[in-house]
Amino acid sequence: MTIDAGIHRRKSIRLQEYDYSQAGGYFLRICTQERQCLFGRIADENMILNDAGKMVAKWYHELQNKFPDIKCDESAVMPNHFHGVIMNAGADLCVCPEHDTDFDASQGEHIGSPLPQVVQWFKTMITNEYIRGVKKHDWPPFAGKLWQRNYFDRIIRNEDELNRIREYILYNPLK
Repeated sequence: MTIDAGIHRRKSIRLQEYDYSQAGGYFLRICTQERQCLFGRIADENMILNDAGKMVAKWYHELQNKFPDIKCDESAVMPNHFHGVIMNAGADLCVCPEHDTDFDASQGEHIGSPLPQVVQWFKTMITNEYIRGVKKHDWPPFAGKLWQRNYFDRIIRNEDELNRIREYILYNPLK
């Protein structure tokens, strides 16, 4: 079967000319497929994580171990989605020897961890462990895929915006 690219074209929602591996802060929202509530519940304006929700939080903090240039900031696991702020330190120029005159940062050498790769790893680790939880601990199964294909990101432009996003994440269960 051939696929007609004009009909079945997946369009990226990322900024086309933006380098997502450069240093900066990124706000993420990643939703479960069909908005299934799999990670806990809201009670008395508080998020009560179940074991699956605690597992999501664990993998978020593991990003810093997998990607040394990534720092995890404010985050919240919600019943059917995840919010997080990731700080990408960008390229570690110390890995470039001083005598290496061939180094050209514009050619993509020695860049930071690309955000799509970070998110893909995060979603994969959670999906794999969630499947194990379904088999071993009777977690609710999901149909097809655990996560929606895409995710929302926002490039954080300044400290004020970062603080507003942190506040939004912190008070999200109230909404």
